[in-house]
Order: sequence, then C-alpha cells, then structure tokens
Amino acid sequence: MGTPKTSIVAKLKRRGGRGDQSPLGTWFWDIDRMLLLLTLFLIAIGLIAVAAASPASAVRYSGEHHKIAPLYYFWRQLMWVGVSLPVLFGVSMMPVSMARRMAIGGCALFVLMLMVTPFIGVEANGARRWLGVGFAQFQPSEFLKPLFIVTVAWLLSLRAKDAELPTVLITGAMTAGVAVLLMLQPDFGQTIIFCSVWMALLMIAGTPAKVMLGLVAMAPAGLIAAYVFYGVARSRIDAFLFPGVEGEGAGDHFQTNAAHNTLTAGGWTGTGPGAGAAKFGLPEAHTDYIFSVIGEEFGLIACSVIAVIFLAIVVRVFVKLLDEQDEFKLLASAGLATQFGAQALVSMAVNTGLAPSKGMTLPFISYGGSSMIALSVGMGLLLAFTRRNPFLTRSPYVVRWSGE
Repeated sequence: MGTPKTSIVAKLKRRGGRGDQSPLGTWFWDIDRMLLLLTLFLIAIGLIAVAAASPASAVRYSGEHHKIAPLYYFWRQLMWVGVSLPVLFGVSMMPVSMARRMAIGGCALFVLMLMVTPFIGVEANGARRWLGVGFAQFQPSEFLKPLFIVTVAWLLSLRAKDAELPTVLITGAMTAGVAVLLMLQPDFGQTIIFCSVWMALLMIAGTPAKVMLGLVAMAPAGLIAAYVFYGVARSRIDAFLFPGVEGEGAGDHFQTNAAHNTLTAGGWTGTGPGAGAAKFGLPEAHTDYIFSVIGEEFGLIACSVIAVIFLAIVVRVFVKLLDEQDEFKLLASAGLATQFGAQALVSMAVNTGLAPSKGMTLPFISYGGSSMIALSVGMGLLLAFTRRNPFLTRSPYVVRWSGE
C-alpha cells in the first residue's frame, strides 16, 4: 500500500535534484552554474547602467520635432535581454557536435554578409558596419566573432589528427580576409580583436615558437602599415598620442577626454543613481562609454567590482580547461574567453583614457541588440563547451614550444 506513494515522493524529490534525468535537469547540473551566475549578474548590472545612461543619450539624440523618452534605451535594452536570454540558454543546451556545426555554418553566412556590408551597409558616424533588414538593423561583425573563433578552433584541432595540415596558413588567410573586410567598413577595434584572438589560439594550440615569434615580430609592422595607409587608425592614434593636434582625430580625443572626466566625476562612491551631470556631455553614453557613466553615478568601487567580475569569468574558464581532454573544446573555450576578456579590457581602457577610441561595447553592459544577442550566442557556446563531463580525467595536454 505504501510503496506507490513512497515511489511518487522519491520521484518528486529527484525532480530538480542531482538525480533528475530530464533534459533540463541534466543541463542544470552539468552546466557551469558559477559562470552562468556571473553572466546573469553582468546582464543585471547592464540594465541598471543603461537606465542610468538613457536620459543623457535621450537628450543628445532628441530633435526639435522628435523627443526621445528618458528611459527609452532602458526599455529597448530590456526587450533585447528578453530576446537574448532564450538564445543563451538554447545554445548552451546544444550537444558539442551540434554547436560546432552551427558555428561553422553561421561563420560562413556572416562572412558573406561582411563582404557586402561596406557596399550596401547602413552608414552611421562615417562607417558602414550595419545591415538593414526591414525596420531592423544588425552588425554582422558582432555575430561573426564567436562563430569565427569556434571555426578557427575546429581547424586548429584537426592538426592533432594530421600534423601535416597547414592550419596556421589556412586560419591566417581567413583572419587576414576578415581583417580586410573590417578595415573597409572601417572598424579598427574589431580588426584588433580578431587578430589578437587568432594569435592567442595559435599559442594555445602549441604552434612552434619560431612561427609565433615571427608573427609577434610582424605585429608592429602591421600597426605601422595601418598608421601609414589607414586614415581612421592614423587619426585615432594621433589624437591619443598628441591630444593638442587639430584635425580628423580631434573628435576622438574629445570623446576619450570626456569619458575620463565623467568616470572620475563621482569619486569612489559615485553621485548616486540618476544624479550624474557629466554624463550629459558624453557622446554614446549608453554604448561605448557606459563604463564612465557607471563610474560617475556608482563610483570607482563599482567599476572595480565590474572589472573583477570580467576577470573572474576569464580565469574561471581557463582553470576549468586544465581538466579538458578534447582539443577542440579546449581551443574553442579558450578563444571565446579570450575574446570576451579582450573586448572588456579594450572598452574599459578606452573609458579610462589608456587606449584610443575604438567604438567597442562593454560585454553584456552596453546598450545594443546586435551586441547583446551575439554575446549571448558566444556565452551559450562557452557554456556548452565547458559542461561537466563525468568521465573526465586530468588532461595531459601541454603547450609545446619545441617546434615539433
């Protein structure tokens, strides 16, 4: 008599517990819950930050006959978060093989879109980085970043099966092609991110030291060439190195100077939510320079906490990868974490005046639909590739610098 009742109670207890064998239960217990929690925390911080920056941007972009509501960008960002979270969870539930195929196919699709963007893209602030579809616009390069990284990681992992494959040459040609397409838009910041992550993946994959040294030696030559032949890079570098110089880069210096002044206006504890005044003189307060708005209204302590969260996410991934045996998952996860950390670092460096203006959003915090959805795809892939494997043992994988 008591057995069926006991069985039902036991099933109910297992539901949601470690014994839950449902797809959702398996996903929850296999996923890196700390990584997911830190990501959701960043998204929550982002909503608060966009709410703080929205009034300043609304005033700046309101016209004589068109007034933007003070919290317009906040409500839009809340909508984008509502779209992005299902994307993040959905991608993180994919089996590794499915996620890899999706990324490779998506990479090919967005490369094609990137090829036409400089010619038919929507122009904004002197650059064509957006494609318009009906009433919507999106930035192909944002979506390409995580998909390209996974594709490069897959190609580099093939070398473990066939050491004769010219993976460095193939992935180098791919990266160079994407860099050229980005420079045509122009988008100097994204170009640096793509190239930096590619070099990081080569190093992690155990590329011979002589090849890495050659690539490192070529980096200054590439920067010099960009300075000489690429007007956008030259103007931004000039504005950063020589603030008093008049010309095309003067506006960039004004932006970075305004960002630094806004960042430090609130001191250690900030002026309080909604009490900031310097943000109203800040261009792109809700996107590129949102870190400065956080500094003004919530203080440098809040900025430090955010920087620590970004660092914790990257360190968490790399520590977890110490136990990874699958070379593809190792490279893909390391590449995605590197891109995530590099983008955050560049954005914060620009806001603090340590780097020239690059138009780089702060991951999960800056306003933007393309950025939010693309970052959700990237983090979803990262969560999928770092899911717990109960049969895992410590990896013997060690980067080889012997040139073998």
